[in-house]
Amino acid sequence: MKSIPLYLKIIICVILCISLGVVSGFVGGSPLSSWYQALNKPFFQPPSWVFGPAWTLLYSLMGIAAALIWDINPDSSRKTKALRLFILQFLVNMIWSPVFFGLQMPSFALVVILLLWALILSTIIQFMRLHKTAGYLLLPYLAWVSFATILNGAIVYLN
Repeated sequence: MKSIPLYLKIIICVILCISLGVVSGFVGGSPLSSWYQALNKPFFQPPSWVFGPAWTLLYSLMGIAAALIWDINPDSSRKTKALRLFILQFLVNMIWSPVFFGLQMPSFALVVILLLWALILSTIIQFMRLHKTAGYLLLPYLAWVSFATILNGAIVYLN
């Protein structure tokens, strides 16, 4: 059986990550909703237009990182563990928007994002053991989720 070339794995993973992120955003509710607009927000709340480009970049980096791990030969239990952890953190990522915006539960969303942060860190550690570049590609994601965690916490505090 012929192996899939790395560039196709990257294209597949990036498209999949961005697509799932978009789906989560549409299912999750809108930051433009009257509920969200009525919330007290901290002074460091970025403008709404920042989130789309930021997440597009982050999902692209995540897709490239996952493709690099997928491309490692041969299959090993460490590779499988790393990819399963990546999928788990991605699923938790997809839960945050529906909890925060859809269910309008910022406190529960804070619990979700704290779990997400821990899973991202664990994924980075696993990826670094297999492919340094793959691990480094997830660092901006961890930084953004760290900021989002502070933002989520501030919204809980202010409301």
